[in-house]
Amino acid sequence: MEAAVRRFWCWGIVGAAVLLLWGCGLYEEYPKSGDNNAEQNWRNGRSGNSEQGLWDEEGRNTNEDWQAEENGNIEKGQQGEKSRNKEADWQSGENITAKKDGKKDKSHMIEQIRQYGPDKNTKEDRYNRKYEIQEEGNRPEITSDGGQKPDADQWSVLVSDIIGQSLYTAKQRNRKLRQERISQILEGDIDLPVSYDARKEGRAAPVKDQKGLGTCWAFSSLLALENSLLPTEEWDFSEDHMSHNPNFILGQENGGEYTMSMAYLLAWQGPVTEEQDPYGDGVSPQGLEPVKHVQEIQILPEKEFEVIKRAVLACGGVQSSLYTTMQNGQSRSEYYNPDTSAYCYPKERAPNHDVVIVGWDDDFPKEAFRGKAAGNGAFLCENSWGTEFGEEGFFYVSYYDENLGRTNIVYTAVEDSDNFDLIYQSDLCGWVGQMGYGEDTAWAANVYTAAGREQVEAVGFYATDQNTAYQVYVIRYVPDNAAPELKNKGNILAEGELRNAGYYTISLKEPVHVEPGERFAVMVRLTTPGTVHPIAIEYDAENEKSDIDLSDGEGYISYEGRYWGSAEEKQGCNICLKAYTRRR
Repeated sequence: MEAAVRRFWCWGIVGAAVLLLWGCGLYEEYPKSGDNNAEQNWRNGRSGNSEQGLWDEEGRNTNEDWQAEENGNIEKGQQGEKSRNKEADWQSGENITAKKDGKKDKSHMIEQIRQYGPDKNTKEDRYNRKYEIQEEGNRPEITSDGGQKPDADQWSVLVSDIIGQSLYTAKQRNRKLRQERISQILEGDIDLPVSYDARKEGRAAPVKDQKGLGTCWAFSSLLALENSLLPTEEWDFSEDHMSHNPNFILGQENGGEYTMSMAYLLAWQGPVTEEQDPYGDGVSPQGLEPVKHVQEIQILPEKEFEVIKRAVLACGGVQSSLYTTMQNGQSRSEYYNPDTSAYCYPKERAPNHDVVIVGWDDDFPKEAFRGKAAGNGAFLCENSWGTEFGEEGFFYVSYYDENLGRTNIVYTAVEDSDNFDLIYQSDLCGWVGQMGYGEDTAWAANVYTAAGREQVEAVGFYATDQNTAYQVYVIRYVPDNAAPELKNKGNILAEGELRNAGYYTISLKEPVHVEPGERFAVMVRLTTPGTVHPIAIEYDAENEKSDIDLSDGEGYISYEGRYWGSAEEKQGCNICLKAYTRRR
């Protein structure tokens, strides 16, 4: 009788919880639409590509170190000035092939994401966070046939687990619905309005002031992130914490760029709140936990204004870069009209300032730009120079400005910090360069050791250009000598195609269970049309910018998925490939 009463109350509570989830509108209704001040030598110094591989007399790769059955040169690439070739469509440069005695040299090829400038910092505060581990509590085993009867505490744990799982399932559904709505706006056939202003929709976070520091890259990143959560969630994230990231040896005075903010957010090193780490005090506390998990960041094609507008509608703002002749809100420039808060620089230059695009007006008059614009139309941008600048911190940049809209970052998946329990990674500095075999397809894998009784639910990786096709595998029981065993990859657990470049978290068709201390591998096959370096890597570019640690990774790369070589030992890099798990 007592057991029956407990079951009655247990399921009654569960039923009430489920009804509460629906009744309280947990399923979010997506809102409808209606520095850097970096040194210029930062941004001007995009170097050209140099190639590296193992070649025979005909110029084909002998692949001696990699034991590949078929030929294909291992390459790391260094990105340089913008070019129109598809090798790295949005930030590539002219290939420079090292030669020796008329043959291609056996030196490595490095392709580096564009750099904006050096900064200095110390290594004292370097995070040694290779993966995020929460303490695993003791869960009582509850049996129904012949087992020990649960006591009141065990019933409480059971009810808590069931309610927790219901909440998790509801959040998963909510996330899926939000992603579908974003995709519909980004990729669907909708008519765009002539003008849009995120301020009128309650989707523009308050204007901030970076003061005299070169932190516009951090302000624009977190402003775009805050906007992506409005109007349902209001946050004030800490630019101080992001710009003090010890994995990058740069000081706040010397600037930064978007790959640094991507690395910080995607590694779950942040965001934290402004209250936890106030701006401008010169210090940043250690051990702060992220209040959100960023799981997807898309990099939009350059100068495709319709795509940018759709992203503003979908996510509240697009982080972008421009070249400005002004240093702060009190500066004056022939390219800026303070009477109309309008700016246009009609010549292409390396960008030196980051802002957030939060709207547009196709009919904004060209006369407002003091003769610098060839036609009507402007983007509405939110700056980080305080409310004394422009229209209380906002200003218009002409469609005919040659620089705004070349780099476009949008935060398309931002989740609660309990979406996964652990993250496994070895690329705390993120996407520094790319690697491949001189073709558009390559395989990559990272081996990790399970910290507990878990299930692998998703993997994360970068698409280095548009229309990247992927396949995902997970391998269990990987031995210490991993390379020979990686050919036994098993079934495809996820596959698809990604329209834009960026970072993506891909859920598996079904979770893969792993046990404490078990070595497991996550593996991807990536095909990025028109490129020769489809795999994103972290490596020491010797630019006095990143503090790279190769000791935390065990990565492998392969030409066709059969023969594998060590990324750290052979190429001096970490593979940008993460794994996400939940405890069982």
